[in-house]
Amino acid sequence: MTLTAPAPAQVVDRRSARAFVDTHVVPYADDYDRSGRVPEDLLRQVAAAGLWAPFLPPESGGAGMDLVTLGEVHEEVGRGCSSLRSLLTVHTMVSWTLQRWGTPEQRARWAPGLAAGDVLGAFCLSEPGAGSDTSGITTAAVEVGDGWMLNGVKKWTTGGQRADLFLVFARTGGSIGAFLVPRDAPGVHVTPIDDMLGTRASMLAEITFSDVELGPDALLGPSGFTAGMVLTGTLDLGRYSVAAGSIGILQACLEASVSYAAQRRVGGRPLSELPLIQAKLSDMVTDTRAARLLLAEAGRLKDAGESGTIMATWIAKYFASTAAVRHAAEAVQIHGANGCSPDYPVGRFYRDAKVMEIIEGSNEIQRITIAGQAEREMTR
Repeated sequence: MTLTAPAPAQVVDRRSARAFVDTHVVPYADDYDRSGRVPEDLLRQVAAAGLWAPFLPPESGGAGMDLVTLGEVHEEVGRGCSSLRSLLTVHTMVSWTLQRWGTPEQRARWAPGLAAGDVLGAFCLSEPGAGSDTSGITTAAVEVGDGWMLNGVKKWTTGGQRADLFLVFARTGGSIGAFLVPRDAPGVHVTPIDDMLGTRASMLAEITFSDVELGPDALLGPSGFTAGMVLTGTLDLGRYSVAAGSIGILQACLEASVSYAAQRRVGGRPLSELPLIQAKLSDMVTDTRAARLLLAEAGRLKDAGESGTIMATWIAKYFASTAAVRHAAEAVQIHGANGCSPDYPVGRFYRDAKVMEIIEGSNEIQRITIAGQAEREMTR
């Protein structure tokens, strides 16, 4: 007789997300990191819990989850495993963009699979010569008959080793277009990228498009409209998820540090009684709570449809990612030599946190953007 594990409960809020993560993710996250991939079994459990795209409306297969709650859910996933949260991030970006800008026919074709996790999405923007500066994109789509011919190379594609559907940004003459490209389209080639500094299990890949023929239904949103609207909105949601994941890293560092400091003894006293350790922990608590409030404000503005959410998300992502790097370093310090060993997760937190300062817009770009907005607001 074969016994099968019960399906995970549906994730509907922070509490249920935390229960899912503590059961299915936290005990195994270091193994995922070492193996360099998230196993198929976990991907199926994520689907069973309704985690892939719960913000989609019920008619598209989702649960209509608000974005404040989505941020809380992604925080909890990031607390357990930044690689898994990264997969959720890019899948979210593809699913949201399809829902926001897709035609009824495009949504009917792709949304149910994306919502169920039967189709996994990945976001293709960065290239070997173009990262935060999207003006350097060289991948191009040329109109051929009533369709398109796509050529170019995308790099650092999170989930690219596993994704079934790529959201590809490419030049279309003087503008940028967004295209839905199935993995099995002739001319699509996937090359794994391994041994990265952090988020090692996020299954990064380089995607090459060689004379990929696409139908007219591959274009998402009107050509020439993408750079200003589709790309901005998609990246904004990605930053929101990364900010949430950074807070998850902060919370994980705090929990690990408090536990270790209470158990570790120095000179017959718990490490937690030393004033310098207490100072580190108090700063960790304060920044975690501050970052969480910034994220909640960005989510509230998103749910209200207010344009200020874009700047609020920039600020939340900048603050949370820099705080995650700072406090992950302190978590390693609190653990001493143990923090540098593979026996404790804080080393993984430290490596993953650094990635958060780079992805979805580097912190340097964020600082320029935030300062520019402040100047505009104060000189009106």
